[in-house]
Amino acid sequence: MSFQNRTILITGASRGIGKAIALRLAKEGANIVVAAKSVTEDPRLGGTIFSAAEEIEAAGGKALAVQVDIRHEEQIQSMVEQAVAKFGGIDVVINNASAIQLTPTEQTETKRFDLMHSINVRGTFLVVKHCIPWLKKGNNPHIITLSPPISLQPKWLGGHIAYTLTKYNMSMLALGWAAEFKGAGIASNALWPRTTIDTAAVRNLLGGEALAKMSRTPEIIADSVFYILLKTGLSCTGNTFIDEELLAAEGITDLDKYAVVPRGQLYNDLFV
Repeated sequence: MSFQNRTILITGASRGIGKAIALRLAKEGANIVVAAKSVTEDPRLGGTIFSAAEEIEAAGGKALAVQVDIRHEEQIQSMVEQAVAKFGGIDVVINNASAIQLTPTEQTETKRFDLMHSINVRGTFLVVKHCIPWLKKGNNPHIITLSPPISLQPKWLGGHIAYTLTKYNMSMLALGWAAEFKGAGIASNALWPRTTIDTAAVRNLLGGEALAKMSRTPEIIADSVFYILLKTGLSCTGNTFIDEELLAAEGITDLDKYAVVPRGQLYNDLFV
């Protein structure tokens, strides 16, 4: 399945996993809509929509940088309009933008609860809602949502229920869209890493340098997205994939190249 002239909208694509996905697909000649908030660089995070767009074009793709906060529906509508004006349509939506806070109920401030639900659930829903008219006309249309398999094990519910609710809701959206849009030929899947991924969130919020060294690079997610999007029609829909398992099904079992520290100890991500 060619990526030439396919337009792929990625939320949170200015850095980390989102940017890695963008660069992987840009190498295949895709058009990338870099949808994120960052227009000035935060030294703790790195990257803006403009620097990401430059890297995408250097990698062989075409890029459109759009500043958008997916908490605001009017900004989502403007983003979609700009994408269509630039590239003529939208073929793939990748829901990567997400907020995280791993706190128990009493330590979760209302504003953080609202932030996670506004971005992870409401924002993801509204992005897809406004892209659907174009996905219905798209070239091998697909929705990929970065969220985990749904597990009701107490350890995932008891420690940080506010965050867990949002990620499971994202997975329910992914599965729901697979059913809802089957008749329109739109595939929908969720994808989640087996191990922690070396991102700004891991370095700044979760475990710092020590956890980063026990993680894999974002490229493992980027390659997993690539293999999902190679599938045609509805041959691949309604799944909650784990990256390792997906790559193994493609015959890729030596994953050491993705380790931040080759042959080092890896730390399992949440929900797996």
